[in-house]
Amino acid sequence: MSKFIAVVGKRCVACGACMKVCPKSAIKVENGIKAVVDESLCIGCGLCVKMCPAGIIDKAARGSHE
Repeated sequence: MSKFIAVVGKRCVACGACMKVCPKSAIKVENGIKAVVDESLCIGCGLCVKMCPAGIIDKAARGSHE
């Protein structure tokens, strides 16, 4: 398990680009408002960070974002 996790910023527009590239299906859009990362599934690969058109997904140390 990676020591990193994807963290979605508050300005998420729920476009779903991150969901499409996540190899573990760790990202879901809740209520059509914001993407949410399931920490238990996220492997910290960073694909979502690269693909986010709004540039609001970052990698953070697992457990440090709460």
